[in-house]
Amino acid sequence: MHVGMAAIFQNPDRDNGHSDYAVYQKDMKLALMAESQGFDSVWGIEHHFTDYTMMPDVVDFLSFVGGACRKVKLGTMVVVLPWNDPMRVAEKMSMLDCMSDGRAIFGIGRGLARVEFEGFRLNMGDSRERFVESAEMVLQGLEQGYCEYDGKHIKQPRARIRPEPFKSFKNRTYAAAVSAESSQIMAKLGIGILVIPQKPWEVHAQELKDYNDLFLQMHGRAAPNPIVAGWVMCDKDAGRAEELARQYIAGYWRSVVKHYEMNSNHFASTKGYEYYSRLNETIEQMGIDGMAQFFMDLQIWGTPEQCLEKIKDIHSRTDCCGFTGVFSYAGMPLEIGRANQSLFAKEVLPELKKLGQRPAFEVEEDAAPAFLRAVG
Repeated sequence: MHVGMAAIFQNPDRDNGHSDYAVYQKDMKLALMAESQGFDSVWGIEHHFTDYTMMPDVVDFLSFVGGACRKVKLGTMVVVLPWNDPMRVAEKMSMLDCMSDGRAIFGIGRGLARVEFEGFRLNMGDSRERFVESAEMVLQGLEQGYCEYDGKHIKQPRARIRPEPFKSFKNRTYAAAVSAESSQIMAKLGIGILVIPQKPWEVHAQELKDYNDLFLQMHGRAAPNPIVAGWVMCDKDAGRAEELARQYIAGYWRSVVKHYEMNSNHFASTKGYEYYSRLNETIEQMGIDGMAQFFMDLQIWGTPEQCLEKIKDIHSRTDCCGFTGVFSYAGMPLEIGRANQSLFAKEVLPELKKLGQRPAFEVEEDAAPAFLRAVG
């Protein structure tokens, strides 16, 4: 199994004098430790305007990591396509790949927070259409070396991507898909799934089966195995691990509720976000604390042995080829985040690498995109 780590740069304590700069210094330390600890990849997550995740340009972050490290792959989890000019996305991903000698993993998504759509002056109800058009344009562009598109929202005259892509992005492009409807869109686009756990694992498993069936039907080949993300709290003492999980994993969930306005009803009147309206009803039934416990139970916490068994269970349900852990979140001090990540790397990571198969992007065969193969 491929094992990565993600840095998310949360700052819920700014009002108590904890600066954004301090958060960056802390989480950058953890990201730059990852290669020496044996992680296969480092991931970043695009968000804007709030303390939920302070990473307005994930490719910038990965460029820094790629320059400081020599082996780890560099994953976007995700670039939110409706918030970005798709021509620029294609250029930046090709540039990152060229600079890092082909280490980029391209994760994409469509966005969920009203505050972010409003900040970019975009109609949130158009996000699904914008996502599909942008994804089609960028994915095709990275294979053919130029972008050209005539859609409802995206009007792109033919323009070359320079630096031009030197290898295909097929089998190393993934999308975050929380709703069943989004999973079906990703199958049609021919890309893999990033599973961000927010529902019972048996539901994730069924939606992945539906996605796999549609992918095979549409493309005549098996879908890429999914990559699963999870919030980790690993400690040698089971009681302390649970105590810290209740403080920080549950604290992260509360930041989700705040950033995405999960306890409001605006999703009910926003086109394309019907699933989240149902989630709002669940929160009303269970309460914030009940949902925090539910989210915590989906994540990876406990002793190293317990963490390993939880990921093995997820693997048995999803047949995932990769796991990406988030080790610092919800205002966690550096010493706790470092101990969490280091213990996981020492005792869990080596066992995970023995589990299942490696992802397709680690098998290099004919890696050149079609337009380069055509010109020899």
